[in-house]
Amino acid sequence: MKCLNNRADSHLTGQVECELDSVGNGAWVNQGFCDSPPPLPRAVSTIYNPQSLFQGSMDSMYKLDTLGPFPEEPPSSDSSLVKKQRGCCSFIKGLWGTTLTENTSNNRELFVRTTLRELLVYLVFLVDICLLTYGMTSSSTYYYTKAMTDLFVNTASESGVKFQSISTMADFWTYAQGPLLDSLYWTKWYNNQSMDSGDQSFIYYENMLLGVPRMRQIKIMNNSCKVHSDFQDEITGCFDVYNEKKEDDLSFGLINGTAWSFHTEKEIKGSSHWGLLTTYSGGGYYQDLGRTKEESTIVLKELVDNLWLDRGTRVVFIDFSTYNANINMFCVIRLVVEIPATGGAIPSYQIRTVKLIRYITNWDYFILGCEMFFCLFILYYVVEEILELRIHKFSYFKSIWNILDIVVIMLAIVAIAFNIFRTVKVDSLLGKLLENPDIYADFEFLAFWQTQYNNMNAVNLFFAWIKIFKYISFNKTMTQLSSTLGRCAKDILGFAIMFFIVFFAYAQLGYLLFGTEVESFSTFVKCIFTQFRIILGDFDYNAIDRANRVLGPIYFVTYVFFVFFVLLNMFLAIINDTYSEVKEELSSQKDELQITDFIKQSYMKTFTKLKLKKEKISDVQKALRSGSGEIEFKDFRKTLKEMGHADHEISAAFSRFDRDGNQILDEDEQERMKIELEEKRDALCAEINNLGMNYGKELLEKPPVTSNEEKNHSSHTSVDREQFLRLSRQVLHLESSVEGISSRIELIMENLGLQEKAKRNEMAGKLRFDNDSDETASNGSVLVCVDRETKADMSSRRSAVCTKSVHDCHM
Repeated sequence: MKCLNNRADSHLTGQVECELDSVGNGAWVNQGFCDSPPPLPRAVSTIYNPQSLFQGSMDSMYKLDTLGPFPEEPPSSDSSLVKKQRGCCSFIKGLWGTTLTENTSNNRELFVRTTLRELLVYLVFLVDICLLTYGMTSSSTYYYTKAMTDLFVNTASESGVKFQSISTMADFWTYAQGPLLDSLYWTKWYNNQSMDSGDQSFIYYENMLLGVPRMRQIKIMNNSCKVHSDFQDEITGCFDVYNEKKEDDLSFGLINGTAWSFHTEKEIKGSSHWGLLTTYSGGGYYQDLGRTKEESTIVLKELVDNLWLDRGTRVVFIDFSTYNANINMFCVIRLVVEIPATGGAIPSYQIRTVKLIRYITNWDYFILGCEMFFCLFILYYVVEEILELRIHKFSYFKSIWNILDIVVIMLAIVAIAFNIFRTVKVDSLLGKLLENPDIYADFEFLAFWQTQYNNMNAVNLFFAWIKIFKYISFNKTMTQLSSTLGRCAKDILGFAIMFFIVFFAYAQLGYLLFGTEVESFSTFVKCIFTQFRIILGDFDYNAIDRANRVLGPIYFVTYVFFVFFVLLNMFLAIINDTYSEVKEELSSQKDELQITDFIKQSYMKTFTKLKLKKEKISDVQKALRSGSGEIEFKDFRKTLKEMGHADHEISAAFSRFDRDGNQILDEDEQERMKIELEEKRDALCAEINNLGMNYGKELLEKPPVTSNEEKNHSSHTSVDREQFLRLSRQVLHLESSVEGISSRIELIMENLGLQEKAKRNEMAGKLRFDNDSDETASNGSVLVCVDRETKADMSSRRSAVCTKSVHDCHM
């Protein structure tokens, strides 16, 4: 039998081979026509293979417990190792499979399926990062900041001096000794009843003052600038604008104490500050206030009496922090008064409301779980990008989406590292503060970096939302934006050069004309933003007109004409024309497989599977009704074989209900089988009706089709069904013929073996070799005859199947 299996390549060629490919990858191939026997024998099946075509729907219905009629050989250790390696590779490939790691260039359906899987995973990641970002903030943050701003910035003294109205050093001391101390120390209720909190201040009765406030100033050294010789007799000192290299580091005044001696930024663990005029260092002269209002009043009076602020002072900082346990928020406040070389004072403030203690409530622990998932997602995407980079090498960086992936991952890694650092640092600061409550609680550094952390997460979340376009770019509508911008990029670049030449020319003109009188033109940077505001219609024409009554109107009219009416409309025209071209090209392109088509295909496949299951149940019920009394397996098998079912399906269905294993279904077993099949049939009918109603709604939403299209579609469907039934009958006939031929060949081989053994016993001596040669030749002729007869018979049957199949396909 093995020698008969040695044939050339498969005889299934041409049209039949194409038809089998269309049926499914698991379609039947007769192993008798293969070049070599298969490693594991299997029963001859039919073209109709539910495991490949409908993903094992029959097996799931019958819950197959037994295998086919032929036993399988146990796999060897080598094959098991290979299978494990292949399974591991398949798992990794499936888990990290993307459009860049899969070969989707010639398979549109695989591309859509892979993109949808990526999109679903990424949407889960996006939801997770949104929960993390919004979990760090709250609507209470704004009201906390507003309350502190109203108290420390907008509260006026008895003389009407507010922090924002400070314009001289005298105003500063009036504010510090009045509204500042009154706002810092709350130890009594509104009816002057004690709050029973000792000397601990609770601002607004809810916000605990952490440690003690600190005042710090930075001075500039005398003679840091040069006085003109004509004024040297009248002006004895010269204090330049602030420069870190010109800072005064000499002791002054009372000399003793931190307020009168210089401290470097490293000594006081300070940080630089970006003010309205310039950036200031973290060193200087500082004085910590007391824990009570009385102590702080004495300290401030001493500073005023000994002239702590003088001509060399360039900036004064007031730093303190509060904590609200109700909302678990820290408020780090810095009040800044800059004293420029021109004289006067410029107040500004910075209030940072941050959440430094993270895990207290159940919601916080839920966010902790989201953070863990976030770390797993980042690890997942790191592996994914490494695999893509390994495949595509440096060409990986040609795509802007890949660069965006790297940016998102890097920002996420930095955020994770800072989150760990912040948690450790806060615990350390709070521990020191609890040990010594009379020291200054320096949360400025942590508040600054917490703000930067929040900003980084905001930018990362923005990029994460933009990245969605990467996964929906397979849709023609979604590609219009990227295609339009990509195509007009060169035109926009050329236009931008022309635009900014004119724009910066007007910016310099405005700065030189109005910079001395109009605040919005006081610096070149402010001029640039002011001109953008003019384009949007936000401008103060009266201020320009007052600054220069001649050139002001000319500047305004010419700028609006050239920039707004000419250049801006040219920019819009470039984009509009390119968009029209892109839209026209996309409308003329052939429609590829879209996501809606993919969903409809999956829907119809599910609908077809359910109908097929229902038909199979009906076939089994017919087989049960065809028998009278007890039903034997051979009758059951014969009936279902005629309906196109495979042996393993029939065996599984029969053995499931044949409890005693006697190959006979008695009345009780038949009754159980009928009841279970009826229940499954009713469930399938309900599911099919449900899907049918949904499909009917989709059909109603579609435009009506013509009669010709409907006729063509119905004829195509009936031809496919007829083709399937004919091929099934032909294959069944071919299978029975092959079984008869195989039995005959086995008898012939057995007779030839007996004759050969008898002749070997009779032959002896020198004639043994010759007789053996003649016998081998005769046996060879018989084998050749058998081979030719079998080949001719099977070829003729195969030709009949091919001819009918081709004829059916052309009907």
